[in-house]
Amino acid sequence: MDTRPLRHRPYRRLWTSTIVTALGSQLTAVAVPKQIYDMTGSSVWVGIASISGLAPLIVFALWGGAIADTVDRRRMLLFTNSGIALLCVVFWLQAALDVNSIPLLLVLVAVQQALFGMNMPARTASVARLVPAAELPAAGALNSTVMQGGQIAGPMLAGALIPLLGLPLLYLFDAIALCAALYAVWRLPSLPPLSGVARRAGLADILDGFRYLATHRLLMVSMAADVIAMVFGMPRALFPQLADTAFPGVNENFALGMLYAAIPIGALLGGLLSGTFSHIRRHGLMLVIAVCAWGAAIAGFGMSSSLWLAVVFLGVAGVADMVSMVFRGAILQAAATDEMRGRMQGVHTVVVAGGPRLADLLHGVAVPVAGASAAVAGGGVLVIVAMTVLALAVPAFLRYRGPAR
Repeated sequence: MDTRPLRHRPYRRLWTSTIVTALGSQLTAVAVPKQIYDMTGSSVWVGIASISGLAPLIVFALWGGAIADTVDRRRMLLFTNSGIALLCVVFWLQAALDVNSIPLLLVLVAVQQALFGMNMPARTASVARLVPAAELPAAGALNSTVMQGGQIAGPMLAGALIPLLGLPLLYLFDAIALCAALYAVWRLPSLPPLSGVARRAGLADILDGFRYLATHRLLMVSMAADVIAMVFGMPRALFPQLADTAFPGVNENFALGMLYAAIPIGALLGGLLSGTFSHIRRHGLMLVIAVCAWGAAIAGFGMSSSLWLAVVFLGVAGVADMVSMVFRGAILQAAATDEMRGRMQGVHTVVVAGGPRLADLLHGVAVPVAGASAAVAGGGVLVIVAMTVLALAVPAFLRYRGPAR
């Protein structure tokens, strides 16, 4: 694993806090749908809760990206992390007091996603100020590895803690974990705009960000690559159906758990092997290869009749997704100027959050027409075709090199 960025104390503090918060955030991610399902007995309400946070996430990620470019990012992180921690306390109180109000939970989810949308652009845009440009791929791999590890360990820990301590305490543990993030951010150096002038961000700043993106094809292609991979090739909406019908003789619940765990496990392994690819400078080419590898692995998964073969393909897809995240993140950090980096990360947050939700809809619509397995395999093939066409249409992207060591 490429650990060079950990030599820099500010980045090391931020990354270490991520270890704790990645685990804590997954406790809340499990607790919210579990609480809603326990209250209603309906998966529809669980889906409504997920959608209720999408619009606030989109709006505040774009606005938060503009704010991150016009204020001290350290102060913005302190504000948003404090807000999320206080919100977790409110989550805990309503669960501990058995308020049992679905409207209240939907409002809390919306506020949580709004704060998350403001936090992420500031957090990711800060990394380029804490490590040298040549170490951005390694820093991206370290961040993504921790997040993927949290997605694996967090739900497992939540499943173990709920019968022992009860669901409400999951929210409280997340609030405590966020205190570690607050301390780490407090110890960071000041991160004001490089111009030295802080100001209020408005609609004009958001529109400037879109104009900047539209005139930088390198950034546009990197964003489009993620849209292609996720919209055509993220089959998670079909996991329940495939677990039920695609693997005869295998327990449905066991198969479902394996399918959900396979991609994060593969991504975690890819992060642990980041030393094998984070030194590569052909960032554009590596992103194209990673997205095509993701598509090929998803196509293989769709054609698998064996659960274990399906898990292997999803694991390979997870590795490819990690490589894609590393080089896409490095391109966004290095190719954008610091005064636009927050806005680009805001758009990226919207893409990352919205792509899988669009994929859920697209795959769900395709199933009645083609069947679940064919919909998954066809989506993987579409990823390869669309990414190849995009790369050939913008050859400069294939030639793009990251900063030298």
